[in-house]
Amino acid sequence: MKVEWPTLLLIVACYGVWMLGVFWLPLVWLPLAIVVTMLAVALQSSLQHEVIHGHPFAGRSRGAALVYASLNLCIPYGRFRDTHLSHHLDSTLTDPYDDPESNYLDPAVWGRLAGPVRWLLKVNNTLLGRILLGPAIGQVRFVADDLRQVRAGNRPVLLSWLGHGVTVVAILWLVAISPMPVWGYLLAAYGALSILKIRTFLEHQAHEKARGRTVIIEDRGPLAFLFLNNNLHVVHHMHPRTPWYRLPQLYFANRERYLARNEGYRYRSYGEIFRRYLLSAKDPVPHPLWPRDG
Repeated sequence: MKVEWPTLLLIVACYGVWMLGVFWLPLVWLPLAIVVTMLAVALQSSLQHEVIHGHPFAGRSRGAALVYASLNLCIPYGRFRDTHLSHHLDSTLTDPYDDPESNYLDPAVWGRLAGPVRWLLKVNNTLLGRILLGPAIGQVRFVADDLRQVRAGNRPVLLSWLGHGVTVVAILWLVAISPMPVWGYLLAAYGALSILKIRTFLEHQAHEKARGRTVIIEDRGPLAFLFLNNNLHVVHHMHPRTPWYRLPQLYFANRERYLARNEGYRYRSYGEIFRRYLLSAKDPVPHPLWPRDG
């Protein structure tokens, strides 16, 4: 059986850091424990993404057993898997209906929204708003859509949430018997989702050509590690079965090819993104090219 050892060892290390943050560091200094736990939770979400794409084992089922329990408490692994694989159909990227990870709305839907809701979504389109409000807004939209599917009789969605509920109870039980207060863990989980919103903030843009919709962020710092190099996003979309630790070499050895591929949609670093978009919206909420011809 083929094993990608860097990924498997990182999964083990991630859980070790999580246990450190929940069971030992609260006895030393609670703020440090919350930060460390937050980073471990964010990293586990990135590792779930790796497993969805067939790492560290050839098939998804063995890997899924390692990351099925979502430490972030919010997103069932099965729903993350199914919606993310749908997202990888590049021809529908940013589609308000067919891309489950799109942040754009149909302009007709936008026109029917109440003023306060529009304001909230506009704030959410700044990086600071996405960090502070994005996890809550995204969760409300995600749960509302899944509830509609459950009411329509979608059994796999219901089963995903039921399985997720069992793991959430188990995680919160562990937290309850640990020195980490439950409120501290909930804060860490929310903070982890906020970190992940930095990655998804502009990884896709509205563009007439499907190949021009996916970003490259040439960052090699701590955020790139937490995101497992998914900031080199067009490389991941072109080679979804390539493991995280090979993406930088693949990109920088063929940099001009990938930048030609995505029409030059590139940023130098996350620092550049913070400077440009912390308080400014990069995109409008209504899809600027919607409806698309054809």
